Amino acid sequence: MKERRVCCLPETDLFGPLNRRAFNDVEILMSVEEYETIRLIDKEGLMQEECAERMDVARTTVQRIYINARKKIADAIVDGKILKIEGGTYKLCEDDCDREYFYCGRGHGQRQFRNRRKRFGENNDK
Repeated sequence: MKERRVCCLPETDLFGPLNRRAFNDVEILMSVEEYETIRLIDKEGLMQEECAERMDVARTTVQRIYINARKKIADAIVDGKILKIEGGTYKLCEDDCDREYFYCGRGHGQRQFRNRRKRFGENNDK
């Protein structure tokens, strides 16, 4: 199986119900690449084609991973289960990401993003 490119690991990898009466010990495992599709498509607003390019896989692969991830999230929310993010077939792209536009919002690619903003006349580096 081909490794999927992932920008970074999640800062929080365990989620669950706060209501102890609804709490049970059933864990749903979400892979890191499933998390990455949720982050890129739902949070960053990318299309599946763009997500596939970032992860270095086919769009149909992203579609399958994304559908599985959404089902797991729904199961965790509706049935009050614990959602744990771990494992999968992925590689971190910390230093090997050569796309100048790439910026995940978590610090990766920040230098390239700042350089791009300077070229386009934006002066609000933080």
